[in-house]
Amino acid sequence: MKTCLVVDDSKVIRKVARHILETLNFRVTEASDGRQALDACLESAPDVVLLDWNMPVMSGMDFLRALRDADVPRRPKVVFCTTENGMAHIRAAIEAGADEYVMKPFDRETLESKLQIVGLA
Repeated sequence: MKTCLVVDDSKVIRKVARHILETLNFRVTEASDGRQALDACLESAPDVVLLDWNMPVMSGMDFLRALRDADVPRRPKVVFCTTENGMAHIRAAIEAGADEYVMKPFDRETLESKLQIVGLA
């Protein structure tokens, strides 16, 4: 079973994403900030990380940079999931190592298509 780590400071967003991902046959874990997410990835890297941009403790961009520099056996695919929709934000995320980008609010169809693009659906 494929695994996904949902990283968002909003419990509601994590719950919605979990529901969608579970219907797509993912085993889902959650983190409420980038620091928790990095610790989880160092312990056991998921297949994909669904990552919020703006979070306390460690932002999505800081997490992405830390993950890139971390010693993980295999790097998970990273799909940014955020309200930040400017081209500069998208470009910065891709340059930092994100594999794909999805806008909030999202639905099952949108999320599934992004997972297909990164080779996981």
